[in-house]
Amino acid sequence: MIIEQKDDYTIDLDTLPPALRPVAEEMQKFVQKRNIYHSAIREVSTKLEILDDEFHVRNDHNPIHHMESRVKSVQSIFKKIQKKGWDVNTESIGKITDIAGIRVICNYLDDVYKISEMLLRQDDIELIREKDYIAHPKESGYRSLHLVVLVPVFLADHTERIPVEVQIRTIAMDTWASLEHELKYKNENGISEEAAADLKNIANVISDLDQRMLKIHKNEGNKVEV
Repeated sequence: MIIEQKDDYTIDLDTLPPALRPVAEEMQKFVQKRNIYHSAIREVSTKLEILDDEFHVRNDHNPIHHMESRVKSVQSIFKKIQKKGWDVNTESIGKITDIAGIRVICNYLDDVYKISEMLLRQDDIELIREKDYIAHPKESGYRSLHLVVLVPVFLADHTERIPVEVQIRTIAMDTWASLEHELKYKNENGISEEAAADLKNIANVISDLDQRMLKIHKNEGNKVEV
C-alpha cells in the first residue's frame, strides 16, 4: 500500500492582512475547484478500466493499450482565462472544458470507436461535444477522436457535473502526435513548410498502417476457434 502525503492547500484567512483576504479566499476556492477535476478524471478512468476488463472477458481482447491523464496546471488555467478576457475567478474556470483530460491509447482503429460507444452508453455520462479528427484529420495530419463529456463527482454535501476531455487514438496516431508536438515545442518559430509536409505525409502512411494492422487483426481473429 502506498500512503500519499497530501499537500496542505488550506489558507488561514484570519492570519492574513484584511486587504489580502478577498484574493486569498478566491484563490482557496480556485484550488478546491481544481481538485474536483482530479476526482472527475478518476471517475472516467475507472469506468474505462471496467469497460476494458468486460470487453476482454467477452472478446478475449483488450481494446485499451494504456491511458494517460492530466489536470491543467494553475498557470495554464490562468493563461487561458486571460487569453479569453474573462475575470479570474471560479466562475471562469467552469467555462473551460479541457481542464481535466484523459488520453486513451487503443490497439486498433475499431477499438477507438468501440471505447467511445461503450463510454457514451453509460447512464451518467453526458456528451457535450465530439470532434472526429480521424474521419476528418486536421490540416497538419493530426488524427484522434475527441469527446467532451460531463461526469458526476459525488462530494460530501452535493454533486457536481464536471467536463472531461477524452482523446481516443491508436498507438500509431499517438506516436505521431507526440513527436509532432515535441518538434513544434522545440521550435519557437514553428517548423518549416518542408517539415510540415513531411509530417503530413507520415500521418497518411500511419493511417494506412492502422488500416492494414486492423485487417490483419480481423483476419487472424476469424481463425480462432470458439
